[in-house]
Amino acid sequence: MKEKRNEGRKRRLIFLQRYVTFFLLMAAVITCCMILFLRTMQEVTGLSLEEGDIQLAAKMTFLNIVFLSLVCTAIDGIRHVLTVDRPVKQIIRTAERIMEGDFSARVPRIHSIDLGDGLDVIGKHMNIMAEELSGMETLRADFIANVSHELKTPLAVIQNYGTMLQQRELPEEKRVEYAEAITESSKRLANLISNILKLNKLENQQIFPEKEVFDLGEQLCLCLLGFEGSWEEKRLEIETDIEEGVCVESDAELLSLVWNNLISNAIKFTEPEGRISLSLKKEGDMAVIKVGDTGCGISRDVGPHIFEKFYQGDASRATGGNGLGLALVKRVMDIVEGDISVESQVGEGSEFTVKIRRKTDAAN
Repeated sequence: MKEKRNEGRKRRLIFLQRYVTFFLLMAAVITCCMILFLRTMQEVTGLSLEEGDIQLAAKMTFLNIVFLSLVCTAIDGIRHVLTVDRPVKQIIRTAERIMEGDFSARVPRIHSIDLGDGLDVIGKHMNIMAEELSGMETLRADFIANVSHELKTPLAVIQNYGTMLQQRELPEEKRVEYAEAITESSKRLANLISNILKLNKLENQQIFPEKEVFDLGEQLCLCLLGFEGSWEEKRLEIETDIEEGVCVESDAELLSLVWNNLISNAIKFTEPEGRISLSLKKEGDMAVIKVGDTGCGISRDVGPHIFEKFYQGDASRATGGNGLGLALVKRVMDIVEGDISVESQVGEGSEFTVKIRRKTDAAN
């Protein structure tokens, strides 16, 4: 009740304010016009007006001003309700629904008499904002669901094998097997948490590139050698074609994250005795890096989604991963203003292509 009384008092105050504004405006305009008219008439006709005639004319003029001010105030009030109050209330109602978490709310199309009031532009941008928030909410919900799932799996393994290790009559070979499973799950859990933290920092721009000039070929070779034990274990054939003297000015640590992820994936998804290829070439002012494999490949349906968080395609590609590696790679490439693409064919392998602007004045 108190709010309604305050609202009614506010409306009466606004009406009075508008009325006084129109009254003063019309009084000034009509008075000036009347004085100009009377002076002109006296000069042209030579007539002189009596005091009673002037008083009567003043009273009639005053009443006309009062009446016209009232009419203009009423018309302006109706115009304001139709062109301002109604659209603003629609925008406010939509904003309130969005604040309550209903991101499907949209401002209806505003048909305003005054095309320059900008209310239609406000409504349009609010709808765009609501659509963006809806997409972000969906991604947030998916992210939480995926994180929960990825955390539960290794935790369940650790819990189950930990319980079995408590058996007193457990053979030594089983004890070692269960301990190795717990260790592997712990590593997977630690890797997941580490990647989540890195991705969070990258997405929130808490990591800023520290640019330095370095030889990209040397970095690629060092990253590849870091996986020597993995490729020798699977007896993989390694093909390299590294052009010398290709330098870039970028963040070496961030780029090493890219190469480590791409090479790790190539080894992981390539069958034993398969082939891994790594090349570096100059193309104009760009350094082009290609990492290929003869693994299981990526289908056309999966291809457009591989850089999304937690997306692992099918079960065959989910082994040992958590779906964050390529999301990290894509975010790093966005930060260093590079580009990454992939060409793949199921059963024949994949080839990732990275393009980075090279330091031309430092190149051969």
